[in-house]
Amino acid sequence: MRIPDDEEIFALHVRHAPTAEALAVVFTHSEIVRRIALRLLDGLGASAVGIEGGGFDAGLVRAGCLLHDVGVYRLYDAAGQLGHAGYIRHGVLGHELLAEAGYPEALCRFASRHTGVGITRADVLRQELPLPPDDYVAQTAEEALVMYADKFHTKSTPPSFLTAATYAAEVARFGPDKPAAFARLRERFGEPDLAALSAAYGHGVR
Repeated sequence: MRIPDDEEIFALHVRHAPTAEALAVVFTHSEIVRRIALRLLDGLGASAVGIEGGGFDAGLVRAGCLLHDVGVYRLYDAAGQLGHAGYIRHGVLGHELLAEAGYPEALCRFASRHTGVGITRADVLRQELPLPPDDYVAQTAEEALVMYADKFHTKSTPPSFLTAATYAAEVARFGPDKPAAFARLRERFGEPDLAALSAAYGHGVR
């Protein structure tokens, strides 16, 4: 499988971002998630087990981080305002965008499988989410790592970093199983050092 380089991925972001402001928010977040994921991967060392029981594919993780949020661009209206009401759909919209761009399923899945700590078919039906009933959960170690790294930074206004404790408290509102799922990811991958990233980007930590 050919994995696109950073330049190609940035060009895709530029093509689909409706405004320079949207590009800055989404791509900066994606870069931060990449840095978090690769640092976590480095911390795993020789114990890291990725695709088919072999080592992690760091190139796939890098690309997945940079591509996971491209669906957000399809939620902006003609005036350049983000439609927050349909935000839960950004993953499936990103999957569609990447498929239309000709990317393989293994890359498209980083978009549809990263929201929260995974959205199950039961979640979709019980909460009446505006998604096709399906399981949107990470199935590979690389997908799980990208999903987990994404939890430590938010594109809110202003953007900020989230500690593991903060995210664990926030995800509890989506059901009692969600903090437990996050705890398993935390045990598997560890916690990133957010201080240096906070200083580099000027985003606070909460």
